[in-house]
Amino acid sequence: MNSINRRTVLAGLGAAGTGLLAACGKDAPDTPSLLSPNGSQVARAEKKRGATGRVQSVNVTAAPATLDLGAGVLAKSWAFSGLVPGKEIRISAGDTLTAELSNQLPGATTTSLHWHGISLRSDMDGVPPVTQTPVRAGSNFTYRFVADKPGTYFFHPHVGIQVDRAMYAPLIIEDPKEPLAYDDEWVVVLDDWLDGVTGTPDDVFTELSHHMAGMDMKSTGPSRPASSRSPSASSGDRPSTRFRLSGTASPLLGRDAGDVNYPYHLINGRVATDPAVYSGTPGRRVRLRIINAGADTAYRVALGGHKLTVTHTDGFPVEHEEVDTLLVAMGERYDVLVTLDDGVFPLVALAEGKDVTGMALVRTGSGGLPDPAVRPRELDGRTVTAGQLRASDGVRLEAKDPDQVLRVKLTGSMGAYDWAINGKRFDMADPTSNPLLVQEGQRVRLDFVNATNMWHPMHLHGHTYQLGDTGPRKDTTIVLPRSKVSVLFDADNPGQWMLHCHNAYHSEAGMMALVAYGA
Repeated sequence: MNSINRRTVLAGLGAAGTGLLAACGKDAPDTPSLLSPNGSQVARAEKKRGATGRVQSVNVTAAPATLDLGAGVLAKSWAFSGLVPGKEIRISAGDTLTAELSNQLPGATTTSLHWHGISLRSDMDGVPPVTQTPVRAGSNFTYRFVADKPGTYFFHPHVGIQVDRAMYAPLIIEDPKEPLAYDDEWVVVLDDWLDGVTGTPDDVFTELSHHMAGMDMKSTGPSRPASSRSPSASSGDRPSTRFRLSGTASPLLGRDAGDVNYPYHLINGRVATDPAVYSGTPGRRVRLRIINAGADTAYRVALGGHKLTVTHTDGFPVEHEEVDTLLVAMGERYDVLVTLDDGVFPLVALAEGKDVTGMALVRTGSGGLPDPAVRPRELDGRTVTAGQLRASDGVRLEAKDPDQVLRVKLTGSMGAYDWAINGKRFDMADPTSNPLLVQEGQRVRLDFVNATNMWHPMHLHGHTYQLGDTGPRKDTTIVLPRSKVSVLFDADNPGQWMLHCHNAYHSEAGMMALVAYGA
């Protein structure tokens, strides 16, 4: 969501239109010819989607808002229609979604909508300047696409680090042939929060990117000091640590689990001391659709006194697994089934490695409120991550050798804050330089090789990939420090697509690349 030299880019693009965005650097002799995000191949792929003919229209307004997070906490932020999370969009698979974005943000702030996890037409993906020009303040833009894959998704901007404000909302695509049996469902949105409380995301990025370089760390990975977190600025010549969080070791993620000191961790827009509440009846089977909309925090999620049965991840079904707790990275989604007991139970999201929690409540009977800092024993029970799951038979990719293998080396450090892919930070002024080139119809293997000392949730736009030969179908996956993860996908959605870390600050610093179809 890099915004480097954005005003320069806009001046050059002006009214060029989406089609010309694909041609940046086209005349350079070593630059491959790429498919346009709105070319004939994109239109052809859109026609192949199983459309119902129904059109669902919504309006989304991005504007400043003062948000009530509960317990008297008021935050001045930017939001969709004044809500956190934004208003849920719910449609059926095969419906055409028409969403008009109205940009009412202050000054000359541009924005967009990215439909996270959706396999849609490339020119509707919402990624300036690759697939569209950014939507200027005071202007509107209408997104229109067929959403043919059921599942749990969400949408957010793809400009700068706006995702670390309140600009996100669930997008639920219902399956008209739903195979699961359940009585009710509850959408659960997790978020790490500081905007309008201790600073802004821009303040955070300035501190991380400008002040961390003074810490004299190696370029291949940080040698983090063992100091505890500090909410205030350091004195003397030491770099500021107003927002920086250190010492975030995690047995699941490694010794650098996150870098930002958030005062609150929200579930459905509420702080733990004044939580969101789901009211139900004992014995009811409920589907929880869990979305991590955070910018820097993975959450370990558990419902006190209950087991969770995992049914989906990132919208696609998996062989069912009963667990005590789930690890959910930024950008990931999990669907679980739970049969409710009688009483009041805490739904807890432990900020992995940060030793703080968010909490919501499930109430089916009498009982007092749990302590906001409660740690259900399930948090230390059986934990499942995506790599332990298997795709359901109906969505598992056909076994065959890849036609091409692309090495995606994750590089950078906290010291220089030079996060990149294959040693190159994404260049907003020349977005089609150094693409990862694929050809339509091919089976592609991506080898994520993490050469850093920090974990990265890697997200691919416009496609779902499979973890290994039998793992789950996903669009976002955790790549642990100093490790390799291989994923497979079929190049069946022509256009230009971003591949990036879904830590908003790593992405903004440059850990992005373009996956582009050759013309």
